[in-house]
Amino acid sequence: MFDLSHYPFASQRNTVIANRGMVATSQPLAAQAGLDILKKGGNAVDAAIATAAALTVVEPTSNGIGSDAFALVWINDDKKLHGLNASGPSATSISKEALVARGFDKMPMHGVIPVTVPGAPAAWAALSKRFGKLPLTEVLAPAISYAEQGYPISVTLGQNWQNGYKKYKETLTTAEFKSWFETFSIDGRMPEIGDIWASPGHADTLRKIAETNAEAFYKGDIADKIDAFMKQHDGFLTKDDLASYEVEWVDPIKVNYKGYDVWEIPPNGQGIVAQMALNIYQHSEAKWQDADTLHKQIEAMKLAYTDGKAFVTERDEMLVTTETLLSKDYGEKRYAEITDHALQPTPFDIPKGGTVYLATADADGNMVSFIQSNYMGFGSGIVIPGTGVSLQNRGYDFSLDENHPNFLKPGKRTYHTIIPGFLTKDNEAVGPFGVMGGYMQPQGHFQVVTHTVDFALNPQAALDMPRWQWIGDKRIDVEPHFPNYLVQALKRKGHDIHVATDGGSFGRGQIIWRDANGVLYGGTEPRTDGTIAAF
Repeated sequence: MFDLSHYPFASQRNTVIANRGMVATSQPLAAQAGLDILKKGGNAVDAAIATAAALTVVEPTSNGIGSDAFALVWINDDKKLHGLNASGPSATSISKEALVARGFDKMPMHGVIPVTVPGAPAAWAALSKRFGKLPLTEVLAPAISYAEQGYPISVTLGQNWQNGYKKYKETLTTAEFKSWFETFSIDGRMPEIGDIWASPGHADTLRKIAETNAEAFYKGDIADKIDAFMKQHDGFLTKDDLASYEVEWVDPIKVNYKGYDVWEIPPNGQGIVAQMALNIYQHSEAKWQDADTLHKQIEAMKLAYTDGKAFVTERDEMLVTTETLLSKDYGEKRYAEITDHALQPTPFDIPKGGTVYLATADADGNMVSFIQSNYMGFGSGIVIPGTGVSLQNRGYDFSLDENHPNFLKPGKRTYHTIIPGFLTKDNEAVGPFGVMGGYMQPQGHFQVVTHTVDFALNPQAALDMPRWQWIGDKRIDVEPHFPNYLVQALKRKGHDIHVATDGGSFGRGQIIWRDANGVLYGGTEPRTDGTIAAF
């Protein structure tokens, strides 16, 4: 375990310390919803569900009821970590041939076509049934209240909302997007920071999900509305696709990094990329704010991501096993390829993401790492009229190239960007962590873990550190406050360094660590409206 008493506490914000319960996420109102559930006798799982449901209301720029979700759940009595994959498959009627017949040579980004089966409502129900203490009707009550009564739009949320609104106003002009504008406008105009926004249809849908343990969403009234909308606008998703959906309980995968086990959900998620990078990099000696250390970190991430994009898809379709990619032999061989000069890996484009992450902990030592996302901001731009259900566009990551590992097939789950993380040592929980943001996520995981393990930064300091992001080829973007002497030194090593004009694409993270005495230490992201609610 970390000796948290000796952590350096120099940071933009202080680490929050408590021992009875803690919720860390990107929206204060959502964190408060989770804390309220803890105070009513709920456990960390109940708090995670309450927070996740509230986030669909108070941060619709990143997630919604139509999201996918993943979770890592530590049950302290069992000293065991449980994994939940609640990503949904493509429609059973979709195919490359069907898209080509409609004139597509790649998956579209928006509209009804890239929508896959949403997994979030099923995730809430499954987590509640297996580990929760309170009924789902009580756990979802705060989210229903926010949707029904409204709430004021916060600063970062408002900026992201306005950016999405302006973009959609220019590009999403056909009939299927009408309901999105009706839902996410106020009196027909773009919402402003401080405006009160409510969504009665959203509240009604959450109430039905709570009362039926999500059956209404997949087999009942809401499923009927989704089915009818898809038929009206020539979509592929049907009620049968929804009715046949089940979440998957999985065994989390781990890699040992300098004595700490770093856990992720196995593929189809990209968490393995962070683990591969750590597995490669751990053969290097880490030095604080050192150009050679950063160079090797970047090179390790480039190698891991190149392989991740080449191999990661549904597990039964992967050409290489996860065991091979996380093996000591793999890490050593890849590390041996790193030189003093920037490598030229196989290039690929990296889009920005739209995701929410939360971490919870209770007084009994149970902890949850939970992530939920519509993808690329508001997602597909599709809202089912009268329901508040904003659907994700995860199918956008499918390829129409038969030789690509992520080739589109009916009923297949795509390569997934959202990843919850968890840290343990000697079979004891250290705690949950995560960094939102599309293809930045494994890079954020990697940087948070190395800042924590190698340099003993407390949770807040680890999140406050300036970040870098590999974009492709030799290009590395860094945040505006990244030290200039390191920028210049990396350029001399052959990296194509770009100093970003803002921090919008560098992820948004949360951390909760627990010490041997049961004391909780929380850090929240300075790049969003994040907060820690604790008692």
